[in-house]
Amino acid sequence: MIDNMVIDTGAAKTLISQNAVEDIDLRVEMGDHIVTYYGIGGKEHAFTKKLDSIKLGSFQLREYEVDFSGMDYEGINGLLGLDILLDAGLVLDLAKLEMYRSGQK
Repeated sequence: MIDNMVIDTGAAKTLISQNAVEDIDLRVEMGDHIVTYYGIGGKEHAFTKKLDSIKLGSFQLREYEVDFSGMDYEGINGLLGLDILLDAGLVLDLAKLEMYRSGQK
């Protein structure tokens, strides 16, 4: 489980800190696709891995590609981007500060 993810509707892709997954030995390998992100904080390099599954509450995405980087923002382990938000059909209710799957409420 990865805690302290920031919901980032301005991020096209989800980006997770390598430090958050060190304990499961997820590291960059020779065949990994390398990508470069450009944002307000500058340039960030990441590697892409296909994960068996990603679980968000009771919902699961299978065979899903996620990017991992050396991002080092104190207390933040990653950015939950539009890729997962849209593919999971998640709704952000800003008035109630809630997130749920479309049709689940």
